[in-house]
Amino acid sequence: MNFNYYLPVNLKFGSGRITELGTTAAVYGKKALLVTGKHSTKKSGLLDRACVLLQEAGVETIVFDQVEANPLTTTAEAGAEIAKREQCEMVIGLGGGSIMDAAKSIAFLAKNDGDISDYIFQKKFSDEALPIIEVPTTCGTGSEGNCFSVLTNPENGDKKSLRCNAIVPKASIIDPDLMKTMPKGVLASVGFDALCHCMEAYVSRAAQPLTDMMALEGMHRIAEHLPKLYKGEGTKEDWEAVTWGSTLGGMVINTAGVTAPHAFEHPASGLRNLVHGRGLAAVVPAITEASISGAPEKYAVISRILGGKDENDCADSIRAFLKKLDLLVTLSEQGVKEEDIDWMSENSWKVSKGSLELHPVVFDVETIKKIYRKSM
Repeated sequence: MNFNYYLPVNLKFGSGRITELGTTAAVYGKKALLVTGKHSTKKSGLLDRACVLLQEAGVETIVFDQVEANPLTTTAEAGAEIAKREQCEMVIGLGGGSIMDAAKSIAFLAKNDGDISDYIFQKKFSDEALPIIEVPTTCGTGSEGNCFSVLTNPENGDKKSLRCNAIVPKASIIDPDLMKTMPKGVLASVGFDALCHCMEAYVSRAAQPLTDMMALEGMHRIAEHLPKLYKGEGTKEDWEAVTWGSTLGGMVINTAGVTAPHAFEHPASGLRNLVHGRGLAAVVPAITEASISGAPEKYAVISRILGGKDENDCADSIRAFLKKLDLLVTLSEQGVKEEDIDWMSENSWKVSKGSLELHPVVFDVETIKKIYRKSM
């Protein structure tokens, strides 16, 4: 047994802990860029509440509310320009995974010059960023617990993560109560994304004892509690379980990485602007069927967690779980076209080579095309 584990993240987990936002932020300065989306935090009243909490702690707030569902490199650049112009001392992400990812890249670009794509594709390197505080409002990406920031380049459709320790949040306030305003469809999508993080890290070639522990715990919590929440039967304990499962998913991929499902989904959503969790739902069953031989024991464990028997019915167990969430969807239903398959297959190797190589079975481009066709 020989492995390394490093993740310097400060998690503040628990119902009602949003009240600590102001005092947490005040440690890092007196002026914050608060990054959020265009609608949900305004509609729920959370944005106003956050601004009041920050003001009471002596933190001036500049709001940047232009982040898309699949955040763009250009949006991160625009936010960073505001942060620099306003001399912000920190960046706060208030919202779902897209918001938190955008906040990280904005904090990074506020301290680094040049094209962010050069840093994403590791042509340039830096380990500097403004301090980041994350406040998730969806239980999906787990961005509050890792060093990833996924962006799409609008010029070419490349969707890939900026990765560096500088964008690990200085603090993440994880309040399960903030998840309760999500529409059902959003809950299903983000919850399945969180489950995929745990499943992918579990079967990853980079898995190790600590990541296996976190992945298993995350899978158990999401598998048991997410369907209850989706049916509207959830208790406080169910919300806490799924929210913690999502955070564990974010933490586990920081070390073990994502594998083929994310490598397949990113080209599709980069090209056709899919909802990420729904894109994953379309490709995961077919990918699983093609992957069993690479890690049969682990796929057997996943199957049993989802109600199946062994590795042979793992893909069907995933389909049964998706059915509970009304997520049995195809790529074509989401706007992907047959003529997109060649580009997506090539792009998956161009953009997500590392993730594909971590998968238990390494697919060539022709096999990727077959799996995409099966997912249509």
